[in-house]
Amino acid sequence: MLRVIDLFDLSHSLAGDWLAGFEYPHEALPGIKALIVKLGERLGEEEYERRGEDIWVHKTAHVFPSALIGGPCIIGPQTEIRHGAFIRESALIGANCVVGTACELKNVILFDGVQVPHYNYVGDSILGFKAHLGAGAITSNVRADKQPVVIKADDIQLETKRKKVGAFLGDEAEVGCNAVLNPGTVLGRRASVYPTASVRGMVKADHICKIDGSQVRRV
Repeated sequence: MLRVIDLFDLSHSLAGDWLAGFEYPHEALPGIKALIVKLGERLGEEEYERRGEDIWVHKTAHVFPSALIGGPCIIGPQTEIRHGAFIRESALIGANCVVGTACELKNVILFDGVQVPHYNYVGDSILGFKAHLGAGAITSNVRADKQPVVIKADDIQLETKRKKVGAFLGDEAEVGCNAVLNPGTVLGRRASVYPTASVRGMVKADHICKIDGSQVRRV
Protein backbone atom coordinates (compact mmCIF):
# COMPACT_ATOMS: atom_id res chain seq x y z
CA MET A 1 0.00 0.00 0.00
CA LEU A 2 3.03 2.28 -0.06
CA ARG A 3 3.59 2.05 -3.79
CA VAL A 4 2.87 4.69 -6.40
CA ILE A 5 0.28 2.48 -8.10
CA ASP A 6 -1.50 1.89 -4.78
CA LEU A 7 -1.84 5.58 -3.97
CA PHE A 8 -2.47 7.50 -7.17
CA ASP A 9 -4.59 7.51 -10.31
CA LEU A 10 -1.77 8.62 -12.59
CA SER A 11 -4.15 9.92 -15.26
CA HIS A 12 -4.79 12.97 -13.07
CA SER A 13 -1.36 14.60 -13.32
CA LEU A 14 1.04 15.79 -16.01
CA ALA A 15 3.60 13.80 -14.01
CA GLY A 16 1.66 10.55 -14.34
CA ASP A 17 3.80 8.81 -16.96
CA TRP A 18 6.96 9.85 -15.14
CA LEU A 19 5.73 8.71 -11.74
CA ALA A 20 4.85 5.32 -13.22
CA GLY A 21 8.58 4.65 -13.45
CA PHE A 22 8.98 4.62 -9.66
CA GLU A 23 7.91 1.96 -7.20
CA TYR A 24 7.64 4.30 -4.22
CA PRO A 25 6.73 8.01 -4.32
CA HIS A 26 9.70 9.20 -2.26
CA GLU A 27 11.97 8.03 -5.07
CA ALA A 28 10.52 10.77 -7.28
CA LEU A 29 11.34 13.70 -4.98
CA PRO A 30 14.86 14.47 -6.29
CA GLY A 31 13.62 14.74 -9.88
CA ILE A 32 10.62 17.03 -9.50
CA LYS A 33 12.49 20.21 -10.41
CA ALA A 34 13.94 18.84 -13.63
CA LEU A 35 10.60 17.26 -14.55
CA ILE A 36 8.77 20.59 -14.30
CA VAL A 37 11.27 22.29 -16.60
CA LYS A 38 11.02 19.43 -19.12
CA LEU A 39 7.23 19.44 -19.09
CA GLY A 40 7.04 23.23 -19.22
CA GLU A 41 9.11 23.47 -22.36
CA ARG A 42 6.54 21.26 -24.11
CA LEU A 43 3.45 23.20 -23.09
CA GLY A 44 1.67 25.00 -25.91
CA GLU A 45 1.58 28.80 -25.94
CA GLU A 46 -2.10 28.67 -26.93
CA GLU A 47 -2.93 27.27 -23.47
CA TYR A 48 -0.12 28.35 -21.14
CA GLU A 49 1.39 31.75 -20.47
CA ARG A 50 5.04 31.89 -19.51
CA ARG A 51 5.59 34.22 -16.56
CA GLY A 52 9.24 34.69 -15.76
CA GLU A 53 11.89 32.01 -15.82
CA ASP A 54 10.49 28.47 -15.84
CA ILE A 55 7.00 29.49 -14.73
CA TRP A 56 4.03 28.34 -16.80
CA VAL A 57 0.46 29.34 -15.90
CA HIS A 58 -2.59 28.06 -17.72
CA LYS A 59 -4.65 30.87 -19.20
CA THR A 60 -7.75 29.74 -17.32
CA ALA A 61 -5.98 29.74 -13.93
CA HIS A 62 -6.69 32.56 -11.49
CA VAL A 63 -3.57 33.84 -9.78
CA PHE A 64 -4.05 36.69 -7.30
CA PRO A 65 -1.61 39.58 -7.82
CA SER A 66 -0.30 39.19 -4.26
CA ALA A 67 0.76 35.55 -4.76
CA LEU A 68 4.51 34.96 -5.03
CA ILE A 69 5.55 32.28 -7.49
CA GLY A 70 9.09 30.97 -7.82
CA GLY A 71 10.21 28.68 -10.61
CA PRO A 72 10.17 26.11 -11.81
CA CYS A 73 6.41 25.92 -11.55
CA ILE A 74 3.44 24.79 -13.62
CA ILE A 75 -0.08 25.88 -12.68
CA GLY A 76 -2.86 23.94 -14.39
CA PRO A 77 -6.26 24.91 -15.82
CA GLN A 78 -8.99 26.35 -13.60
CA THR A 79 -6.63 26.39 -10.61
CA GLU A 80 -6.81 29.23 -8.10
CA ILE A 81 -3.72 30.64 -6.37
CA ARG A 82 -5.11 32.93 -3.70
CA HIS A 83 -3.96 36.07 -1.93
CA GLY A 84 -0.60 35.74 -0.19
CA ALA A 85 0.22 32.24 -1.40
CA PHE A 86 3.96 31.47 -1.58
CA ILE A 87 5.08 28.95 -4.16
CA ARG A 88 8.74 28.82 -3.25
CA GLU A 89 10.04 26.53 -5.98
CA SER A 90 9.51 23.26 -7.83
CA ALA A 91 5.74 22.97 -7.73
CA LEU A 92 3.71 21.04 -10.31
CA ILE A 93 0.09 22.01 -9.66
CA GLY A 94 -2.67 20.27 -11.56
CA ALA A 95 -6.09 21.32 -12.80
CA ASN A 96 -8.89 22.62 -10.56
CA CYS A 97 -6.62 22.99 -7.53
CA VAL A 98 -6.74 25.59 -4.75
CA VAL A 99 -3.63 27.03 -3.09
CA GLY A 100 -4.83 29.44 -0.45
CA THR A 101 -3.82 32.35 1.70
CA ALA A 102 -0.48 31.99 3.50
CA CYS A 103 0.12 28.54 2.00
CA GLU A 104 3.69 27.60 1.08
CA LEU A 105 4.69 24.96 -1.46
CA LYS A 106 8.18 23.57 -2.10
CA ASN A 107 9.22 20.57 -4.21
CA VAL A 108 5.73 19.14 -4.61
CA ILE A 109 3.36 17.52 -7.04
CA LEU A 110 -0.32 18.32 -6.57
CA PHE A 111 -2.58 16.12 -8.64
CA ASP A 112 -5.78 17.53 -10.16
CA GLY A 113 -8.41 18.70 -7.71
CA VAL A 114 -6.08 19.07 -4.71
CA GLN A 115 -7.04 21.71 -2.16
CA VAL A 116 -4.58 23.31 0.25
CA PRO A 117 -6.75 26.35 0.90
CA HIS A 118 -5.80 27.85 4.27
CA TYR A 119 -2.43 28.32 6.02
CA ASN A 120 -0.86 25.05 4.88
CA TYR A 121 2.78 24.09 4.37
CA VAL A 122 3.44 21.36 1.82
CA GLY A 123 7.06 20.46 1.22
CA ASP A 124 8.79 17.49 -0.42
CA SER A 125 5.41 15.83 -0.83
CA ILE A 126 3.00 14.39 -3.38
CA LEU A 127 -0.75 14.88 -2.96
CA GLY A 128 -3.06 12.65 -4.99
CA PHE A 129 -6.26 13.40 -6.89
CA LYS A 130 -8.72 15.47 -4.84
CA ALA A 131 -6.64 15.24 -1.65
CA HIS A 132 -7.54 17.99 0.84
CA LEU A 133 -5.77 19.65 3.77
CA GLY A 134 -7.87 21.38 6.39
CA ALA A 135 -6.90 24.83 7.62
CA GLY A 136 -3.49 24.89 9.28
CA ALA A 137 -2.59 21.28 8.42
CA ILE A 138 1.05 20.85 7.43
CA THR A 139 3.47 18.30 6.08
CA SER A 140 6.53 18.28 8.31
CA ASN A 141 9.50 17.31 6.16
CA VAL A 142 12.51 17.23 8.51
CA ARG A 143 13.04 15.03 11.57
CA ALA A 144 13.92 16.75 14.84
CA ASP A 145 17.25 14.87 14.93
CA LYS A 146 17.95 15.77 11.26
CA GLN A 147 18.51 12.10 10.39
CA PRO A 148 17.35 10.59 7.07
CA VAL A 149 13.64 9.87 6.99
CA VAL A 150 12.44 6.27 7.24
CA ILE A 151 8.96 5.42 5.95
CA LYS A 152 7.26 2.80 8.13
CA ALA A 153 4.13 0.73 7.66
CA ASP A 154 3.50 -2.44 9.70
CA ASP A 155 6.67 -4.52 9.28
CA ILE A 156 7.96 -2.51 6.30
CA GLN A 157 10.69 0.11 6.62
CA LEU A 158 11.81 2.12 3.59
CA GLU A 159 15.13 3.92 3.96
CA THR A 160 14.73 7.09 1.90
CA LYS A 161 18.32 8.31 2.47
CA ARG A 162 16.88 11.83 2.38
CA LYS A 163 16.76 14.35 5.22
CA LYS A 164 13.76 16.09 3.68
CA VAL A 165 10.71 13.95 3.03
CA GLY A 166 7.20 15.21 3.63
CA ALA A 167 3.99 13.24 3.13
CA PHE A 168 2.33 11.22 0.39
CA LEU A 169 -1.44 11.46 0.24
CA GLY A 170 -3.40 8.98 -1.82
CA ASP A 171 -6.36 10.02 -3.94
CA GLU A 172 -9.18 11.68 -1.98
CA ALA A 173 -7.28 11.63 1.31
CA GLU A 174 -8.62 14.12 3.85
CA VAL A 175 -6.61 15.83 6.61
CA GLY A 176 -8.35 17.70 9.43
CA CYS A 177 -7.56 21.22 10.57
CA ASN A 178 -4.23 21.84 12.33
CA ALA A 179 -3.08 18.24 11.89
CA VAL A 180 0.63 17.51 11.46
CA LEU A 181 1.82 14.84 9.06
CA ASN A 182 5.27 13.92 10.34
CA PRO A 183 8.14 13.19 7.91
CA GLY A 184 7.46 10.15 5.77
CA THR A 185 3.74 9.88 6.53
CA VAL A 186 1.66 8.04 3.94
CA LEU A 187 -2.13 8.23 3.67
CA GLY A 188 -3.86 5.59 1.57
CA ARG A 189 -6.66 6.39 -0.81
CA ARG A 190 -9.67 7.95 0.93
CA ALA A 191 -7.88 7.89 4.30
CA SER A 192 -8.84 10.58 6.81
CA VAL A 193 -7.06 12.25 9.72
CA TYR A 194 -8.77 13.85 12.71
CA PRO A 195 -8.21 17.58 13.33
CA THR A 196 -5.13 18.39 15.49
CA ALA A 197 -3.77 14.84 15.14
CA SER A 198 -0.01 14.20 14.90
CA VAL A 199 0.40 11.39 12.39
CA ARG A 200 3.36 9.19 11.52
CA GLY A 201 3.71 5.98 9.54
CA MET A 202 0.82 4.95 7.33
CA VAL A 203 -2.93 5.43 7.52
CA LYS A 204 -4.48 2.62 5.53
CA ALA A 205 -6.81 3.20 2.61
CA ASP A 206 -10.42 3.83 3.67
CA HIS A 207 -9.38 4.20 7.33
CA ILE A 208 -9.69 7.09 9.77
CA CYS A 209 -6.79 8.07 12.02
CA LYS A 210 -7.87 9.41 15.41
CA ILE A 211 -5.95 11.78 17.69
CA ASP A 212 -4.55 8.89 19.76
CA GLY A 213 -3.12 7.28 16.60
CA SER A 214 -5.64 4.47 16.43
CA GLN A 215 -7.24 3.66 13.10
CA VAL A 216 -10.78 2.54 12.31
CA ARG A 217 -12.18 1.46 8.99
CA ARG A 218 -14.49 3.94 7.32
CA VAL A 219 -18.09 2.72 7.39
